[in-house]
Amino acid sequence: MQLIRRLSLASRLALLFAACTAVVSLLAGVLFNRASEAHFLELDQQLLDSKLMALRGALQGVDSPQAFAQHQAPLHAELSRQPDLTLRVTAAGQRWFDSTASLTLPESPGLHSLRQAGTDYRVLNAPLIAGQAGSPQLSLLLDITHHQHFLQRMQHLIWLTVGLSALATALLGAWAARSGLRPLRRMGEVAASVSANSLTQRLPQQHMPAELAELAQAFNAMLGRLDDAFQRLSAFSADIAHELRTPLSNLLTHTQVILTQPRPLEDYREALHSNLEELQWMAQLVNDILYLAKADHGLLTPKREPLALADEVEALLEFFALLAEDANVRLVREGAAYTRGDRGMLRRALSNLLDNALRFTPAGGEVRVTMLEDAHGVRLAVENTGDGIPAPLLPRLFDRFYRADPARREGSSEHAGLGLAITQSIVRAHGGRIFCESAAGVTRFVIELPRVS
Repeated sequence: MQLIRRLSLASRLALLFAACTAVVSLLAGVLFNRASEAHFLELDQQLLDSKLMALRGALQGVDSPQAFAQHQAPLHAELSRQPDLTLRVTAAGQRWFDSTASLTLPESPGLHSLRQAGTDYRVLNAPLIAGQAGSPQLSLLLDITHHQHFLQRMQHLIWLTVGLSALATALLGAWAARSGLRPLRRMGEVAASVSANSLTQRLPQQHMPAELAELAQAFNAMLGRLDDAFQRLSAFSADIAHELRTPLSNLLTHTQVILTQPRPLEDYREALHSNLEELQWMAQLVNDILYLAKADHGLLTPKREPLALADEVEALLEFFALLAEDANVRLVREGAAYTRGDRGMLRRALSNLLDNALRFTPAGGEVRVTMLEDAHGVRLAVENTGDGIPAPLLPRLFDRFYRADPARREGSSEHAGLGLAITQSIVRAHGGRIFCESAAGVTRFVIELPRVS
């Protein structure tokens, strides 16, 4: 069993081909052998029946040993026509005639097979006069040794054919399997050569069998996903380094300048306050990154409590009211909906969307929050007026550290390019999805949540 497990796939296929061929050949040989036996039995039956009729004609009217003695001449003449045929005639326990070399014969009427002294016989027992009680009994023996030799030779030929066909099929099957599995070896070579520097390598699908084309397509898709994930990870690491480099540089520069010469206590206090702001920004950035890492590993487990989204949105709009008033932006809420979710997580997601909308809404503009609940689920949209977002940029808005305007550098962690990524993670943790639409001077972020059961 352990050896079978270690066999290669090509060897297993070759052995399977050989086994199937051997079984089919063996079955065909057995069927042919049985058919040959039945055919010879039928021929022997016909021959013995015809001889029985001839002997009955030659011995017609014989009912005593004296009468039988008078008919021996035609009897011998009839037997001489079939050299491999012998006869025994018995009546009332006495043998009137016996050319069977005193073989032990079956007594029951009908056709029998017999093997004695290395010779095979077919025996037919029948009365001389059919239907007459006390009629002499005829036992006709036909030597069928040549039939049996033929059948034995055929059986040997069958076994030889089974062995040779199994061997030939195993060799041809191994060659065919090895040739057919060449694309799999190619896939193995590509998989072995995959590294962080060669994720762009792909399997050719044009010359692959139909059964392996789908596997090659899936393998290439996997390499594409790995390449994309690795590129994102590399970009993410670079973005983290870039985001942390500026505050660290500010801290180092500011501290070095303060320490170049003695200064009043107030200057040191002001420097510490400035450094504290930078450190708080870095701490918030690290917390956001850890939050996204938990989301990537499925560790965000939101509570499932009933929420009236209209109340939650109203509370957030009151919080942003002063900022909106200073920016001369009008806040509007429409509709109502109910869902089950984590109040803190959903408030954070909506707060990110409202903050983002307020920052990009020009004076005199409007931020509108609409809610709708139907049989399909809950739909919540946060839209604002202002400059639209080009369509090619929409799919990338939820990437980490992504900014539609790379030149923008905000001074707080919420504006480091992680807000929308965190919002997307929260929505996905609740089993929903989020997307952005932008057209005709209106940008709309839409959250779709499952229906409350």
